[in-house]
Amino acid sequence: MKLSMKRLLTKMKSEASHRRPKRRRLRKGTEIPSKDSMGCLPEELIVAILVRVPVKYLLQFKCVSKNWFNLISSPEFVKTHLNFSANDYTRHISLLQFREDIKYCSVSSLFHSSVNEALDLDCPMKNPPQRVYISGSVNGLVCLADGFSGLVLWNPSIRKFKKVFGFVPTQMRECWSKCGFGYDEVHNDYKVVGIFSSMIKANFEAAIYSLKSDSWRTLEDFKPGVSYCGEAKFVNHKLHWITFRRRRMSITSIDLVDEKWGKLDLPSYNKGRDLKLGVLGSDLSVLCNNDERTHSDVWVMKEYGVKASWTKLYTIRYPENYELSPPLFTYNKGEILLAFKSTLAIYDPKNDSLTYPELPNVEVTGFYNRIEAELCIESLVCPDLPNED
Repeated sequence: MKLSMKRLLTKMKSEASHRRPKRRRLRKGTEIPSKDSMGCLPEELIVAILVRVPVKYLLQFKCVSKNWFNLISSPEFVKTHLNFSANDYTRHISLLQFREDIKYCSVSSLFHSSVNEALDLDCPMKNPPQRVYISGSVNGLVCLADGFSGLVLWNPSIRKFKKVFGFVPTQMRECWSKCGFGYDEVHNDYKVVGIFSSMIKANFEAAIYSLKSDSWRTLEDFKPGVSYCGEAKFVNHKLHWITFRRRRMSITSIDLVDEKWGKLDLPSYNKGRDLKLGVLGSDLSVLCNNDERTHSDVWVMKEYGVKASWTKLYTIRYPENYELSPPLFTYNKGEILLAFKSTLAIYDPKNDSLTYPELPNVEVTGFYNRIEAELCIESLVCPDLPNED
Protein backbone atom coordinates (compact mmCIF):
# COMPACT_ATOMS: atom_id res chain seq x y z
CA MET A 1 0.00 0.00 0.00
CA LYS A 2 3.03 2.26 0.19
CA LEU A 3 3.20 2.48 -3.58
CA SER A 4 1.65 5.53 -5.13
CA MET A 5 -1.43 5.16 -7.31
CA LYS A 6 0.63 5.96 -10.40
CA ARG A 7 3.22 3.29 -9.64
CA LEU A 8 0.55 0.71 -8.87
CA LEU A 9 -1.24 1.33 -12.15
CA THR A 10 2.12 1.11 -13.97
CA LYS A 11 2.81 -2.18 -12.25
CA MET A 12 -0.66 -3.46 -13.16
CA LYS A 13 -0.07 -2.54 -16.80
CA SER A 14 3.38 -4.21 -16.84
CA GLU A 15 2.12 -7.45 -15.30
CA ALA A 16 -0.84 -7.56 -17.67
CA SER A 17 1.43 -7.11 -20.73
CA HIS A 18 3.58 -10.11 -19.70
CA ARG A 19 0.57 -12.34 -19.18
CA ARG A 20 -1.24 -11.58 -22.43
CA PRO A 21 -0.18 -11.35 -26.06
CA LYS A 22 -0.11 -7.86 -27.46
CA ARG A 23 -3.34 -6.63 -28.99
CA ARG A 24 -4.33 -3.81 -31.18
CA ARG A 25 -4.48 -0.43 -29.49
CA LEU A 26 -8.07 0.43 -28.71
CA ARG A 27 -9.54 3.44 -30.33
CA LYS A 28 -10.42 6.37 -28.10
CA GLY A 29 -13.77 5.84 -26.42
CA THR A 30 -13.65 2.05 -26.71
CA GLU A 31 -14.51 0.25 -23.47
CA ILE A 32 -11.80 -1.90 -21.91
CA PRO A 33 -13.03 -5.48 -21.30
CA SER A 34 -13.43 -6.34 -17.65
CA LYS A 35 -10.85 -9.16 -17.78
CA ASP A 36 -8.23 -6.62 -18.92
CA SER A 37 -9.08 -3.99 -16.32
CA MET A 38 -9.47 -6.07 -13.18
CA GLY A 39 -7.94 -9.45 -13.92
CA CYS A 40 -4.39 -8.67 -12.87
CA LEU A 41 -5.11 -7.83 -9.22
CA PRO A 42 -7.58 -9.23 -6.68
CA GLU A 43 -10.71 -7.13 -6.31
CA GLU A 44 -9.96 -6.63 -2.61
CA LEU A 45 -6.69 -4.94 -3.53
CA ILE A 46 -8.41 -2.83 -6.19
CA VAL A 47 -10.90 -1.64 -3.56
CA ALA A 48 -8.11 -0.94 -1.06
CA ILE A 49 -6.42 1.25 -3.65
CA LEU A 50 -9.51 3.04 -4.92
CA VAL A 51 -10.81 4.07 -1.49
CA ARG A 52 -7.66 6.19 -1.19
CA VAL A 53 -8.36 8.03 -4.45
CA PRO A 54 -10.01 11.51 -4.36
CA VAL A 55 -13.55 11.79 -5.67
CA LYS A 56 -12.69 13.77 -8.81
CA TYR A 57 -10.47 10.92 -10.05
CA LEU A 58 -12.97 8.22 -9.12
CA LEU A 59 -15.53 9.93 -11.34
CA GLN A 60 -13.07 9.51 -14.22
CA PHE A 61 -12.24 5.92 -13.24
CA LYS A 62 -15.89 4.99 -13.71
CA CYS A 63 -15.17 5.11 -17.45
CA VAL A 64 -12.50 2.39 -17.26
CA SER A 65 -14.98 -0.49 -17.53
CA LYS A 66 -18.42 -1.65 -16.52
CA ASN A 67 -16.90 -3.51 -13.58
CA TRP A 68 -15.17 -0.38 -12.30
CA PHE A 69 -18.33 1.65 -12.85
CA ASN A 70 -20.42 -0.86 -10.87
CA LEU A 71 -17.76 -1.11 -8.15
CA ILE A 72 -17.36 2.63 -7.61
CA SER A 73 -21.14 3.16 -7.76
CA SER A 74 -21.98 0.37 -5.31
CA PRO A 75 -23.38 1.35 -1.88
CA GLU A 76 -20.70 -0.76 -0.20
CA PHE A 77 -17.86 1.10 -1.90
CA VAL A 78 -19.50 4.49 -1.34
CA LYS A 79 -19.72 3.74 2.38
CA THR A 80 -16.14 2.40 2.58
CA HIS A 81 -14.78 5.44 0.73
CA LEU A 82 -16.79 7.75 3.01
CA ASN A 83 -15.39 6.13 6.17
CA PHE A 84 -11.85 6.52 4.83
CA SER A 85 -12.43 10.17 3.87
CA ALA A 86 -13.97 11.02 7.25
CA ASN A 87 -10.70 10.08 8.95
CA ASP A 88 -8.47 11.85 6.43
CA TYR A 89 -8.40 15.61 6.99
CA THR A 90 -7.00 16.14 3.46
CA ARG A 91 -10.47 15.12 2.21
CA HIS A 92 -12.17 17.92 4.15
CA ILE A 93 -13.14 21.13 2.44
CA SER A 94 -14.36 24.39 3.88
CA LEU A 95 -17.44 25.83 2.18
CA LEU A 96 -17.40 29.63 2.26
CA GLN A 97 -20.62 31.50 1.66
CA PHE A 98 -20.95 35.25 1.32
CA ARG A 99 -23.43 37.35 -0.58
CA GLU A 100 -24.91 34.97 -3.19
CA ASP A 101 -21.73 32.98 -3.84
CA ILE A 102 -20.39 29.71 -2.45
CA LYS A 103 -16.68 28.96 -2.72
CA TYR A 104 -14.53 26.23 -1.27
CA CYS A 105 -10.94 25.64 -0.26
CA SER A 106 -8.99 22.71 1.12
CA VAL A 107 -8.88 22.56 4.92
CA SER A 108 -5.36 21.13 4.90
CA SER A 109 -4.11 24.00 2.73
CA LEU A 110 -5.45 26.51 5.25
CA PHE A 111 -3.18 24.97 7.90
CA HIS A 112 -0.14 24.61 5.68
CA SER A 113 -0.23 27.59 3.30
CA SER A 114 -0.23 31.28 4.14
CA VAL A 115 -1.98 32.15 0.85
CA ASN A 116 -4.91 30.08 -0.42
CA GLU A 117 -7.30 30.22 -3.33
CA ALA A 118 -11.03 29.77 -2.81
CA LEU A 119 -12.56 28.10 -5.87
CA ASP A 120 -16.06 28.78 -7.16
CA LEU A 121 -18.86 26.26 -6.83
CA ASP A 122 -21.90 26.19 -9.09
CA CYS A 123 -24.68 26.59 -6.53
CA PRO A 124 -27.80 24.65 -7.63
CA MET A 125 -30.18 27.30 -6.24
CA LYS A 126 -30.39 29.93 -8.98
CA ASN A 127 -31.89 33.38 -8.34
CA PRO A 128 -33.54 32.52 -5.00
CA PRO A 129 -36.11 34.95 -3.54
CA GLN A 130 -33.99 35.22 -0.41
CA ARG A 131 -30.38 34.59 0.50
CA VAL A 132 -29.33 30.94 0.43
CA TYR A 133 -28.13 29.46 3.71
CA ILE A 134 -26.12 26.31 4.37
CA SER A 135 -28.26 24.44 6.90
CA GLY A 136 -25.92 21.56 7.58
CA SER A 137 -23.45 19.14 6.03
CA VAL A 138 -23.37 15.39 6.67
CA ASN A 139 -21.35 12.71 4.85
CA GLY A 140 -20.62 15.04 1.94
CA LEU A 141 -24.24 16.11 1.46
CA VAL A 142 -25.05 19.78 2.02
CA CYS A 143 -28.51 21.14 2.82
CA LEU A 144 -29.26 24.52 1.21
CA ALA A 145 -32.34 26.57 2.12
CA ASP A 146 -33.54 30.05 1.27
CA GLY A 147 -35.63 30.32 4.43
CA PHE A 148 -39.03 30.37 2.75
CA SER A 149 -39.77 27.94 -0.06
CA GLY A 150 -36.55 26.46 -1.44
CA LEU A 151 -34.70 23.42 -0.15
CA VAL A 152 -31.96 21.46 -1.92
CA LEU A 153 -29.75 18.52 -0.94
CA TRP A 154 -26.44 18.85 -2.77
CA ASN A 155 -23.16 16.98 -3.06
CA PRO A 156 -20.65 19.52 -4.41
CA SER A 157 -17.97 16.83 -4.89
CA ILE A 158 -19.96 14.94 -7.54
CA ARG A 159 -22.00 18.00 -8.63
CA LYS A 160 -25.39 16.37 -8.09
CA PHE A 161 -28.39 17.71 -6.19
CA LYS A 162 -32.00 17.02 -5.38
CA LYS A 163 -34.74 19.61 -5.01
CA VAL A 164 -36.98 18.86 -2.04
CA PHE A 165 -40.60 19.69 -2.76
CA GLY A 166 -43.41 20.38 -0.31
CA PHE A 167 -41.04 22.25 2.03
CA VAL A 168 -43.66 24.66 3.39
CA PRO A 169 -46.84 23.21 4.94
CA THR A 170 -49.86 23.83 2.71
CA GLN A 171 -51.79 25.72 5.41
CA MET A 172 -48.96 28.25 5.74
CA ARG A 173 -48.82 30.40 2.64
CA GLU A 174 -46.36 32.79 4.20
CA CYS A 175 -44.16 31.57 6.99
CA TRP A 176 -40.75 31.82 8.59
CA SER A 177 -38.77 28.61 8.78
CA LYS A 178 -35.63 27.03 10.17
CA CYS A 179 -34.29 23.66 9.22
CA GLY A 180 -31.65 21.20 10.35
CA PHE A 181 -30.05 18.34 8.45
CA GLY A 182 -28.70 15.02 9.70
CA TYR A 183 -28.29 11.30 9.14
CA ASP A 184 -30.32 8.45 10.64
CA GLU A 185 -27.70 5.70 10.78
CA VAL A 186 -30.14 3.05 12.02
CA HIS A 187 -32.40 3.39 8.96
CA ASN A 188 -29.66 4.60 6.59
CA ASP A 189 -31.66 7.72 5.82
CA TYR A 190 -30.88 11.42 5.49
CA LYS A 191 -33.45 13.66 7.15
CA VAL A 192 -34.36 17.33 7.29
CA VAL A 193 -36.30 18.81 10.21
CA GLY A 194 -38.22 21.98 9.43
CA ILE A 195 -39.69 24.32 12.04
CA PHE A 196 -42.31 26.70 10.69
CA SER A 197 -44.13 29.71 12.11
CA SER A 198 -46.80 31.64 10.23
CA MET A 199 -46.31 35.35 9.60
CA ILE A 200 -50.05 36.00 9.60
CA LYS A 201 -51.44 33.85 12.41
CA ALA A 202 -49.89 32.37 15.53
CA ASN A 203 -49.47 28.98 13.90
CA PHE A 204 -46.44 26.77 14.58
CA GLU A 205 -45.54 23.41 13.13
CA ALA A 206 -42.60 21.02 12.83
CA ALA A 207 -42.12 18.45 10.08
CA ILE A 208 -39.48 15.93 9.06
CA TYR A 209 -38.39 14.98 5.57
CA SER A 210 -36.98 11.54 4.69
CA LEU A 211 -34.76 11.21 1.62
CA LYS A 212 -35.41 7.47 1.48
CA SER A 213 -39.19 7.93 1.18
CA ASP A 214 -38.92 11.40 -0.43
CA SER A 215 -41.75 12.67 1.74
CA TRP A 216 -42.62 14.96 4.67
CA ARG A 217 -44.42 14.03 7.90
CA THR A 218 -45.63 16.21 10.74
CA LEU A 219 -43.65 15.80 13.95
CA GLU A 220 -45.62 15.01 17.08
CA ASP A 221 -45.09 16.54 20.53
CA PHE A 222 -43.76 19.79 19.07
CA LYS A 223 -44.21 22.59 21.61
CA PRO A 224 -44.80 26.08 20.18
CA GLY A 225 -43.77 29.29 21.89
CA VAL A 226 -40.06 28.48 21.83
CA SER A 227 -37.55 30.61 19.94
CA TYR A 228 -35.02 28.57 17.98
CA CYS A 229 -31.74 30.47 17.67
CA GLY A 230 -28.88 29.94 15.25
CA GLU A 231 -28.15 26.91 13.11
CA ALA A 232 -28.93 23.31 14.05
CA LYS A 233 -25.94 21.09 14.88
CA PHE A 234 -25.92 17.34 14.34
CA VAL A 235 -24.32 15.23 17.09
CA ASN A 236 -25.06 11.76 18.47
CA HIS A 237 -27.90 11.04 15.99
CA LYS A 238 -29.65 14.24 17.07
CA LEU A 239 -30.18 17.77 15.84
CA HIS A 240 -29.65 20.55 18.40
CA TRP A 241 -30.69 24.19 18.65
CA ILE A 242 -30.13 26.89 21.23
CA THR A 243 -33.67 27.72 22.37
CA PHE A 244 -35.15 30.56 24.38
CA ARG A 245 -38.35 30.27 26.41
CA ARG A 246 -39.56 32.51 29.22
CA ARG A 247 -36.17 34.19 29.65
CA ARG A 248 -34.45 30.84 29.98
CA MET A 249 -31.97 29.47 27.47
CA SER A 250 -31.32 25.78 26.92
CA ILE A 251 -30.55 23.28 24.16
CA THR A 252 -33.46 21.52 22.45
CA SER A 253 -32.77 18.34 20.50
CA ILE A 254 -34.63 15.89 18.31
CA ASP A 255 -33.49 12.32 17.78
CA LEU A 256 -33.57 11.45 14.07
CA VAL A 257 -33.96 7.73 14.84
CA ASP A 258 -37.02 7.71 17.12
CA GLU A 259 -38.06 11.33 16.40
CA LYS A 260 -38.35 12.20 20.09
CA TRP A 261 -37.69 15.69 21.46
CA GLY A 262 -35.29 16.26 24.31
CA LYS A 263 -33.35 18.92 26.24
CA LEU A 264 -29.77 19.50 27.33
CA ASP A 265 -28.43 21.92 29.91
CA LEU A 266 -26.04 24.64 28.89
CA PRO A 267 -22.66 24.97 30.61
CA SER A 268 -22.23 27.34 33.55
CA TYR A 269 -20.83 30.11 31.38
CA ASN A 270 -19.95 33.63 32.46
CA LYS A 271 -21.85 36.71 31.38
CA GLY A 272 -22.57 36.98 27.70
CA ARG A 273 -25.83 36.13 26.01
CA ASP A 274 -24.55 35.50 22.48
CA LEU A 275 -24.35 31.69 22.46
CA LYS A 276 -23.73 29.57 19.39
CA LEU A 277 -23.71 25.81 19.01
CA GLY A 278 -20.93 24.01 17.18
CA VAL A 279 -19.30 20.64 16.73
CA LEU A 280 -15.66 20.13 17.69
CA GLY A 281 -14.45 16.71 16.64
CA SER A 282 -17.45 14.55 17.47
CA ASP A 283 -18.52 16.57 20.53
CA LEU A 284 -21.17 19.23 20.94
CA SER A 285 -19.66 22.63 21.66
CA VAL A 286 -20.92 26.04 22.74
CA LEU A 287 -19.27 29.32 21.85
CA CYS A 288 -19.99 32.12 24.31
CA ASN A 289 -19.15 35.59 22.95
CA ASN A 290 -18.80 38.15 25.70
CA ASP A 291 -20.85 41.33 25.43
CA GLU A 292 -17.81 43.51 24.68
CA ARG A 293 -16.84 41.30 21.70
CA THR A 294 -13.27 41.04 22.91
CA HIS A 295 -13.08 37.30 23.59
CA SER A 296 -15.04 34.06 23.39
CA ASP A 297 -15.14 30.97 25.59
CA VAL A 298 -15.28 27.56 23.93
CA TRP A 299 -17.08 24.85 25.89
CA VAL A 300 -17.25 21.16 24.92
CA MET A 301 -19.57 18.45 26.26
CA LYS A 302 -17.10 15.61 26.84
CA GLU A 303 -19.78 13.06 27.74
CA TYR A 304 -22.99 13.54 25.82
CA GLY A 305 -26.01 14.34 27.97
CA VAL A 306 -24.01 14.89 31.17
CA LYS A 307 -24.08 18.51 32.32
CA ALA A 308 -21.05 18.05 34.57
CA SER A 309 -18.98 17.04 31.54
CA TRP A 310 -19.13 20.54 30.05
CA THR A 311 -15.51 21.70 29.93
CA LYS A 312 -14.18 25.13 29.02
CA LEU A 313 -11.33 24.35 26.65
CA TYR A 314 -10.20 27.78 25.50
CA THR A 315 -10.71 31.49 25.83
CA ILE A 316 -10.02 33.00 22.44
CA ARG A 317 -9.09 36.68 22.54
CA TYR A 318 -9.04 38.69 19.36
CA PRO A 319 -7.55 42.10 18.72
CA GLU A 320 -10.44 43.67 16.82
CA ASN A 321 -14.17 43.93 17.29
CA TYR A 322 -14.84 40.70 15.45
CA GLU A 323 -17.85 38.43 15.59
CA LEU A 324 -16.63 34.88 16.03
CA SER A 325 -18.42 31.76 14.75
CA PRO A 326 -18.13 28.34 16.41
CA PRO A 327 -14.82 26.53 15.79
CA LEU A 328 -14.93 24.48 12.60
CA PHE A 329 -12.12 21.96 12.77
CA THR A 330 -9.30 20.74 14.99
CA TYR A 331 -6.03 19.86 13.26
CA ASN A 332 -4.06 16.86 14.51
CA LYS A 333 -1.50 19.16 16.14
CA GLY A 334 -4.18 20.95 18.16
CA GLU A 335 -4.70 24.09 16.07
CA ILE A 336 -8.29 25.11 15.46
CA LEU A 337 -9.87 26.56 12.32
CA LEU A 338 -12.11 29.54 13.11
CA ALA A 339 -14.38 31.80 11.10
CA PHE A 340 -14.63 35.47 12.00
CA LYS A 341 -17.04 37.89 10.38
CA SER A 342 -14.84 38.65 7.41
CA THR A 343 -11.99 36.15 7.48
CA LEU A 344 -10.77 32.72 8.52
CA ALA A 345 -8.20 32.22 11.25
CA ILE A 346 -6.07 29.50 12.84
CA TYR A 347 -5.98 29.51 16.64
CA ASP A 348 -3.07 27.79 18.40
CA PRO A 349 -4.01 27.13 22.05
CA LYS A 350 -0.41 26.28 22.95
CA ASN A 351 0.71 29.89 22.64
CA ASP A 352 -2.70 31.58 22.50
CA SER A 353 -2.02 33.00 19.04
CA LEU A 354 -4.06 33.72 15.92
CA THR A 355 -2.84 33.57 12.34
CA TYR A 356 -4.87 34.54 9.30
CA PRO A 357 -4.54 32.53 6.06
CA GLU A 358 -4.92 34.83 3.08
CA LEU A 359 -7.79 34.31 0.63
CA PRO A 360 -7.08 36.92 -2.06
CA ASN A 361 -10.19 36.14 -4.13
CA VAL A 362 -12.56 36.40 -1.17
CA GLU A 363 -13.71 39.89 -0.35
CA VAL A 364 -16.32 40.71 2.27
CA THR A 365 -17.64 44.25 2.24
CA GLY A 366 -20.50 46.00 3.94
CA PHE A 367 -21.71 45.93 7.52
CA TYR A 368 -24.18 43.07 7.03
CA ASN A 369 -21.97 40.87 4.87
CA ARG A 370 -20.01 38.09 6.49
CA ILE A 371 -18.43 34.74 5.72
CA GLU A 372 -20.55 31.73 6.59
CA ALA A 373 -18.30 28.67 6.79
CA GLU A 374 -19.26 25.00 6.89
CA LEU A 375 -17.11 21.89 6.92
CA CYS A 376 -17.78 19.29 4.21
CA ILE A 377 -16.27 15.86 3.47
CA GLU A 378 -15.54 14.74 -0.06
CA SER A 379 -17.83 11.79 -0.77
CA LEU A 380 -19.66 9.81 -3.44
CA VAL A 381 -22.99 9.90 -1.61
CA CYS A 382 -25.65 10.70 -4.20
CA PRO A 383 -28.57 12.92 -3.13
CA ASP A 384 -30.86 12.48 -6.15
CA LEU A 385 -31.76 8.83 -5.52
CA PRO A 386 -33.16 7.15 -2.39
CA ASN A 387 -30.51 5.42 -0.31
CA GLU A 388 -30.11 1.69 -0.59
CA ASP A 389 -29.58 -0.68 2.31
